[in-house]
Amino acid sequence: MAEVERSFNALMNADAFKCAAAPKSLAGRPGVYLLSEDGVTLYIGRTDDLRKRLLSHRHKSHGTATFAFLLARYETGIREASYQSSGSRADLLKNNARFSAAFDKARERIADMDVKVVEEDDPINQALLEIYAAFVSGAKYNDFQNH
Repeated sequence: MAEVERSFNALMNADAFKCAAAPKSLAGRPGVYLLSEDGVTLYIGRTDDLRKRLLSHRHKSHGTATFAFLLARYETGIREASYQSSGSRADLLKNNARFSAAFDKARERIADMDVKVVEEDDPINQALLEIYAAFVSGAKYNDFQNH
């Protein structure tokens, strides 16, 4: 846990950049990332390819832009997942104009978010750091709920 705390401190003290401008040097680098606005931590994530994952948060696909989809759920109040065709992710984006607009707005919002990263190649350390960082920072959108 001492290593996790050191990595957390490195994450919190890392230089920030805009999500839309994820440096090419992060390509293929595993680690943990923090998304924030106005100094408020919103989301902590982990990945095997920091650049690819950060850029994917802005994709038009609900399968890769999962944080944008979550933000759209909060924006529209449609918080519960549907495990049927009606109300599914694809259905919301195709047939619910309000939700689709909120999703597009969220993708643009993410592009302007501040990002901090710390490299970590061990998957267990990544998981521990993600949980620790989300808890200590009070990340608004990490919930770790089982589905």
